[in-house]
Amino acid sequence: MIWIALAACLAWAVLLLGRGFFWRARDDDSDAERLPEPARWPAVCAIVPARNEAETIAATVRGLTAQDYPGPFRLVVVDDRSSDGTGDLARGAGDDRLLVVTGTGKAPGWSGKLYALQQGLEAVKGEGHEFLLFTDADIEHSPDSLRRLVARALADDRDLVSLMARLRCDSLWERWLIPAFVFFFQMLYPFRWSNQPKARTAAAAGGCVLLRRAAFEARGGLLPIKGRIIDDCSLAGLMKGGGSRIWLGLTERVRSLRAYDDIGTIRAMVVRTAYAQLFYNPLVLIGMVAALSLVFLAPPLLAILGGGWARWLGLLAWSGMVLAYAPMLRRFGLSPLRGLALPLVATIYLLFTLDSARAEWAGKGGLWKGETLSRG
Repeated sequence: MIWIALAACLAWAVLLLGRGFFWRARDDDSDAERLPEPARWPAVCAIVPARNEAETIAATVRGLTAQDYPGPFRLVVVDDRSSDGTGDLARGAGDDRLLVVTGTGKAPGWSGKLYALQQGLEAVKGEGHEFLLFTDADIEHSPDSLRRLVARALADDRDLVSLMARLRCDSLWERWLIPAFVFFFQMLYPFRWSNQPKARTAAAAGGCVLLRRAAFEARGGLLPIKGRIIDDCSLAGLMKGGGSRIWLGLTERVRSLRAYDDIGTIRAMVVRTAYAQLFYNPLVLIGMVAALSLVFLAPPLLAILGGGWARWLGLLAWSGMVLAYAPMLRRFGLSPLRGLALPLVATIYLLFTLDSARAEWAGKGGLWKGETLSRG
């Protein structure tokens, strides 16, 4: 047990000191108002893929049409075979800058979201937009969101700028599981590393991605990643791998409207992509189970059930865990003491990941809104 305890302590030392200080949750857009504004504001086209988003699409469209962006702006909503009146609600919330495209069934080899985005791109082909904004139908933008995104892209010479929307954290299950979702994402993709041009890490958050159109098209557009389930990080990897500078940060300017009122809805979100994140590889899955068990489960078990040095080292590792999680909890307005329960939360996410693998093996991988996409 002493060796397990030492390994757990070493793991937390590496996480605290050796992964870009991801846990401090300070890679955000809090400096956005200090960015210099360009002499000329480029033309931007926002594309919103929407399928059965009647509850949120009107708020999304209103937020985008209310942007204080000084340059030319165009909005395209792709109504992806909705049966709940999403397209009509979008039209009712928009203005003369809005185009609603009626989507068709996805082409072979494409994921539903990416093919909807592709149809939006085809609808504005030939128009002179210098930047593209891909944003989801459940995302609400503050009035200065687009202006700050473009200012960062131009000031920092970035071809991709992405914001991780602030996820809703109101219900019981949201308060326990949503902060951990963002924490685990940052642990997997340290934002600081992703934002460094020489680092291999590349990440984006699909709810809000601004792209320099020329660079995006030079990489082949969406075609090289057309079947990917984890489309946002795949897009970031495509851009950065081609030599582009990218940037990802947390924000309060962009908010997700999607409610996760019960554990089942959170489970569905995670199960859709978790096994794809592990490259559909059973050996990687086994390694992930072992790693999560060592990092998150061993410390409290050693602290409670162990003895001697194993107990003290377990307490030390558990303390490191609580320390690392505290900044994320504070961002969501929650008590840092909730970090004591992070081992239980991690166990739930571990079970979600195993369920994701089970779904893939059953031929139901990537299930979202009635469609599956396996091995994308």
